[in-house]
Amino acid sequence: MNLVLDDLTAVAPEAGSACSLENYLALPDHTMDGRIAEARARLGTTTLILGHHYQRDEVIRFADATGDSYKLSRIAAETDAKYIVFCGVHFMAESADVLGHAGQQVILPDLNAGCSMADMAEISQVEACWEALERLGLASEIVPLTYINSTAAIKAFCGERGGMVCTSSSARAAFEWAFQRGKRILFLPDQHLGRNTGFTMGIPLEEMAVWDPWGLQGGQTKEKLAASRVILWKGHCAVHQRFLPSHVDAVRAKYPGIQVIVHPECRFEVCQKADAQGSTERLIALVEQAPAGQMFAVGTEIHLVNRMARRFAAEGKKVITLDDTGCLCTTMYRISPQHLAWVLENLVEGRVVNRIQVKPNVKHWAKVALDRMLETG
Repeated sequence: MNLVLDDLTAVAPEAGSACSLENYLALPDHTMDGRIAEARARLGTTTLILGHHYQRDEVIRFADATGDSYKLSRIAAETDAKYIVFCGVHFMAESADVLGHAGQQVILPDLNAGCSMADMAEISQVEACWEALERLGLASEIVPLTYINSTAAIKAFCGERGGMVCTSSSARAAFEWAFQRGKRILFLPDQHLGRNTGFTMGIPLEEMAVWDPWGLQGGQTKEKLAASRVILWKGHCAVHQRFLPSHVDAVRAKYPGIQVIVHPECRFEVCQKADAQGSTERLIALVEQAPAGQMFAVGTEIHLVNRMARRFAAEGKKVITLDDTGCLCTTMYRISPQHLAWVLENLVEGRVVNRIQVKPNVKHWAKVALDRMLETG
């Protein structure tokens, strides 16, 4: 059967397949290790497994390459592998399909691995926002930018209107690029990344308006929008928004001299209290470059924090989470060893399951926006 999901088509296996997912999900995690390794070896160079930093350890250890969204996008654009198994979430698999070469096929091990932030900006809402800005006479001066955590349809929307995609590591470069082409920016869908990026560039908070897709005219007056240099979409990451300024205060009180480093998807107030902010790759680099004996509290997803803690303990560095309750990316967690074994063993048998295909009309403009990101980043 075919499962149509908005701007992409995900091809599921035929009913009654010898390698049905249900047979795998009933088995314990550890029983998948040997099967994954064997299938991976049989597939050889035809298959590339990509793993995002937020994946669980049981899955990411089988990845051929790990990284944040930007790094994995580059790898997806450059690989010659016939099959790309993307252990991430749906927007990442979409981007890999958009950037891939003819004949390549992208597989998402679990179609339920989505992104709550990406879901906060639906294409119909963004189109309605743009129409409102056109009626106000403002759209001609606006360059739309979208965070990579968005659907292919949103990426295509930005590409068609002279905009581009960015990641947390390339957001400032994207802002600079956009301001060379327009008076103001419409930034989708994460208000925190947009606000933190704008502020580090010297844009005052009063010149950044928040567009609420559920409010009349975005909940803003024409005067406020016209006076803004950045229009922020009202979206956020459920994981990073959980970190609070009080968490920073508490960890500093408990561990004098600790370095607090956070992802720019965190709230503005948290980023202002932190010693540094940056993408997941940047957070790793900050700890990597620090002297032995340094202690860090990291404001990002718990799987990455725990992995950093184990890696850097041997170097005499201590890494803890900024929030003791932990912040799990539940959608990323959906991909399990069972899902990975299922897709790989189906590939061995000549079946492609959970293939992600972006529709051609969306793919063209999404690629324009992503290519601009790769050229600018």
